[in-house]
Amino acid sequence: MFKKKEKGQNNVSIEKRPQKVSFIERVGHKIPDPVIIFISLFGIVMLLSLIMGGHTFETLGKDGGTVEVSIKNMFTSENIRWIFENALVKNWLTYGNGILGVILIIMFGIGLSEESGLLSALIRKVGGNLPIKILPYLLVFLGIMSNIASDAGYIVLIPLAGLLYLGIGKNPLIGMCAAFAGVSAGFSANLIPYTVSDIVVGSNAEIFADAQGVPFVSYIGRDLNGTSMNYYFIVASTFLLVLVGGFITNKFTKRKFENAAYTVPEDIDVSNYKITAEEKKALRWSGIGLLISIGILVGLAFGPLKPYVNADGKTIKPFVDNIILLITFVFFTCGLFYGVAIGKFKKTKDIVHAMSKQVGGMGYIIVLTFFSYNFLALLNYTQFGTYITYLGAEALKALGLAGSPALLIIGFIIITSLINLFVGGLTSKWMLLGPIFIPMLYHANPNMTPDVVGAAYRIADSSTNIITPLMSYAGVVLVYMKKYKEDFSVGHLISAMMPYSIAFLISWIGLLFLFLGLKLPLGF
Repeated sequence: MFKKKEKGQNNVSIEKRPQKVSFIERVGHKIPDPVIIFISLFGIVMLLSLIMGGHTFETLGKDGGTVEVSIKNMFTSENIRWIFENALVKNWLTYGNGILGVILIIMFGIGLSEESGLLSALIRKVGGNLPIKILPYLLVFLGIMSNIASDAGYIVLIPLAGLLYLGIGKNPLIGMCAAFAGVSAGFSANLIPYTVSDIVVGSNAEIFADAQGVPFVSYIGRDLNGTSMNYYFIVASTFLLVLVGGFITNKFTKRKFENAAYTVPEDIDVSNYKITAEEKKALRWSGIGLLISIGILVGLAFGPLKPYVNADGKTIKPFVDNIILLITFVFFTCGLFYGVAIGKFKKTKDIVHAMSKQVGGMGYIIVLTFFSYNFLALLNYTQFGTYITYLGAEALKALGLAGSPALLIIGFIIITSLINLFVGGLTSKWMLLGPIFIPMLYHANPNMTPDVVGAAYRIADSSTNIITPLMSYAGVVLVYMKKYKEDFSVGHLISAMMPYSIAFLISWIGLLFLFLGLKLPLGF
């Protein structure tokens, strides 16, 4: 049942009585922004270097032998010069061979596709004529796939999911919950390789490992590529989470909301979810753009970018090495064809604006990486990162956990999941946890290789996103849902999403252990 609002009734949701603030909210509001955390940590390491400068300890070296390491005092003239000489270029812009540039460049093509309206049209086209029992599975899948466009799923897919359910006479909250589960709890899964999360987790994992002599090989002994070290696992995760998410929606979320009252705001037109004739035509043009871009990629793969052996006898694979630029090109071409056909891009400056708008939204990432990368560089340069790893590995051994990779994995997932309730953002948490746990867990047990730790981090970081009010888009999602039910609160949102979070976490951990038990590669 749903009811129309009275004519003239204000559609803005206003809480009529104060909402109870949860423990997580109270604690979370006291935690500073990650940028402030990294600035503070930089100062703490500087101070500790003054106190502990010259302290030596023994740890494992790259060759498996014991090496003596000494902590540097940063308050010498030489080390202070190091801070200023490396802060802008080496420690930030070229950190990890330019990770920041890779993150920004991929947003060019994806941003153009989003701004053109292509992503929205595809979602509505695919979801328009499906049976009601299949629709939740599609929404979870689209939510997961929408993460190739960074945060587009929160802005585009979740409200569209509400319209899709509204259009078939069902409570829109059901569809919005399914989409939210896919977008947020399934953030680290995908079918497309080299997404932003792959770059952030994988590329940095390689840097963290190399900084402390951890071999960058898989748990089955194969050499790893940072950005694709978990690809097989995240592909399998996509299918798993779609099945689990669709099942939870049909068995739990549907029962919770199907008989609940909801309102249809006057400013919402149910017909907005339908594809127009102009959009259908533009989608056909986008398909032509896809075929053209694939043809160009095939020509490059067998032409200028085909593998070759260099003077040192090493096989170079230019096509694989430049896959991020090539994927960006595909999204750019499809978005360009769609935008021109639909009339969104009438002048060349419209195209430039579409790309710059998406990159402009990455301003926080630019600020965050400046301070986080400089802190990590300092942590490595002073040898404090190695010292923390040494202490942590010794503690795990003393607790008797070193002999059980399963316990180490579960413990790491639990720790990361709890932190995720209070500190949002995949990048900021990985910058805090990655440089410590990748070498620490490996030194505690050599089976805890970077690909295993990366996969475990993805599970923990994603699964609990939907049950913390401190997630950056939680407020946005809540506003969307309040349009249909004014008294919908943070508590209601957490309650609705809890089954997804628990089911995703348990099944996802099970999938990881299945991979490990069968000795299947997590990626390549």
